[in-house]
Amino acid sequence: MAEEVGAEFSPIENKVMTSLEDVIDPELGIDMVNLGLIYDVNVDDKGQCVITMTLTTMGCPLGNLLADQINDAVLSVDGVTACDINLVWEPAWDMNRMSRFAKVALGIHG
Repeated sequence: MAEEVGAEFSPIENKVMTSLEDVIDPELGIDMVNLGLIYDVNVDDKGQCVITMTLTTMGCPLGNLLADQINDAVLSVDGVTACDINLVWEPAWDMNRMSRFAKVALGIHG
């Protein structure tokens, strides 16, 4: 099944995104969603969830810690039975992906 790029999230996918707001980047103190690190969420009709995401830097030492927290957050959503993390480096993350909230919290204006 081809992924629909830019497709609206289903209600369960929206719940996953909300749950991911509890996963905080320990270096920046901001959640993964507001940092713009979550590129896509896809939950199929069997409850299999694929999170497409990136990290702020390729050598991020927190990858495993964040992966565990992401898994816990995703699996806490009713109806989700499994979580796979698809870690990508394209498109590259940059500060323009951050929400206004994240920029204000980090003192970045623009």
